Amino acid sequence: MRRAGVWSRVLGVLPERGELAGMGRRPRRDLLAGLTVAIVALPLALGFGISSGMGAEAGLVTAVVAGALAALFGGSGLQVSGPTGAMTVVLVPIMQAHGASGVLTVGMLAGLLLIGLALARAGRYMALVPAPVVEGFTVGIACVIGLQQIPAALGMPTPEGDKVTAVAWQAAQDFIAHPNWLALGISLAVAAVMSAGTRWRPRLPFSLIAVAAATLAAELIGMPVARIGDLPDGLPAPSLAFLDPSALASLITPAIAVAALAALESLLSAAVADGMSVNHRHDPDRELFGQGLANLVAPLFGGVPATGAIARTAVNVRSGAQSRLAALAHAGILAVIIYTAADLVARIPLAALAGVLLATSVRMVEVGSVKAMLRSTRGDAVVLVLTALATLALDLVQAVILGLIVAGALALRAIARNVRLDEMPLRPDLPGDHTEEEHALLAEHIVAYRLDGPLFFAAAHRFLLELSEVADVCVVILRMSRVTTIDASGALVLRDAIERLERRGITVFVSGIRDGHHQPLEALGVIARLNQAGRVFSTTPEAIAAARDRLDHTGILPAAT
Repeated sequence: MRRAGVWSRVLGVLPERGELAGMGRRPRRDLLAGLTVAIVALPLALGFGISSGMGAEAGLVTAVVAGALAALFGGSGLQVSGPTGAMTVVLVPIMQAHGASGVLTVGMLAGLLLIGLALARAGRYMALVPAPVVEGFTVGIACVIGLQQIPAALGMPTPEGDKVTAVAWQAAQDFIAHPNWLALGISLAVAAVMSAGTRWRPRLPFSLIAVAAATLAAELIGMPVARIGDLPDGLPAPSLAFLDPSALASLITPAIAVAALAALESLLSAAVADGMSVNHRHDPDRELFGQGLANLVAPLFGGVPATGAIARTAVNVRSGAQSRLAALAHAGILAVIIYTAADLVARIPLAALAGVLLATSVRMVEVGSVKAMLRSTRGDAVVLVLTALATLALDLVQAVILGLIVAGALALRAIARNVRLDEMPLRPDLPGDHTEEEHALLAEHIVAYRLDGPLFFAAAHRFLLELSEVADVCVVILRMSRVTTIDASGALVLRDAIERLERRGITVFVSGIRDGHHQPLEALGVIARLNQAGRVFSTTPEAIAAARDRLDHTGILPAAT
């Protein structure tokens, strides 16, 4: 039975035959979309490969191999995968600490972790990440990517260090001492062309146009600027020579960070594709499987860890993509470029790619969305700003975890504030006739409280304080039909409150306990004694009748005649 369940999970993350067969329904639109995305992706793949420290060829290989595998096996028919700016932020310190072999090994380990998450069906839980955390994460990544480009944009060698702010500051000081106005001019010109062009004609690939113009100008004028350099004429042969078994233990933690980032960014990108399309919906577990397979195989060819790319996915959808064929075509076109135009690509100035990534970092931030979220609630603003600052000061995974913790604490605080303990009027709905004097005595000696909302650890202390203030009554009826959830902390506080009331001579009755709430109350001994004493009832009228009988027997109320 267990073996059949595992096999069904494996089959659940594999591509469906009908979906793969649908790739040929509108090939013209998909091929045109793939061409458009490839043109946009080329400078980004080169730039992110260089930013990661692995070189331009690693970025291209990743775009081809990971892009093709994620397109075939992923859970989104519109997603485009490859090297991304967010991932380079994580890879830079890994590259500095463990070298190229460490980056490749981390990619493979992250791939295995992603496949494990897919088989565990963990994809659905990524939707629980709050929007302020995602927005702050995006703002922080955009700042980090922009700071990473400062050395190349200024034409300075990249200073050593794993803190982007310190590296950017050192590069700026080097520029002041020995300015390179040519590199700065190229970077600013490319960024300006991209920014203005995308507003004027959003569908045109201004990133490639600007890079091509900068490269052509550098060739014609003979500009003394740093360039990409030699690229291989084709994909390298797959190899495991980089794998060092003795280093695996030290790379587990970075691999977890890479896998977490790949899962988060890929599923966010797939959700963006869903929102931009009409009827398309991604499968989160299959998406994790596709990204895991892509990251498992790409390092064999020298590629860096990959994720779903939001910018390229958006271009794909806007270009009319209908199926996975578009993302596959994007990878195929980039492969053709590797085999046929490596010499041309090698001549691209690094400053031009820095300009592309500077413009990309600015475009990553949707100012209107950030402003709206900052105005939403004070808690949302705090989470967004804190996540963004943590992304700059810490690493990305730590920033997301911190954002989730703060967002969770604020959410619990808000829920706890909504828990109410309301005194309810006692209506004359008991059997028999009662005089006004009897009802006055009944109201004076019996009080009913209705608990509304969750009785859990965040609200339990407040509940205890409020219930402990009950005075001048003989009987308290706790109406629990509107308690939405109760945990061990809430059950213990309820027991403590009942015992405090009883020590003051107040008899406690309980009514309306929901079926799902009996287990924690019984396990912690909250209602066992009350049950034995006959003070637990399914309805409030029954509890009121029992309370009146008790007062009758004690002589506080006159017996009904």
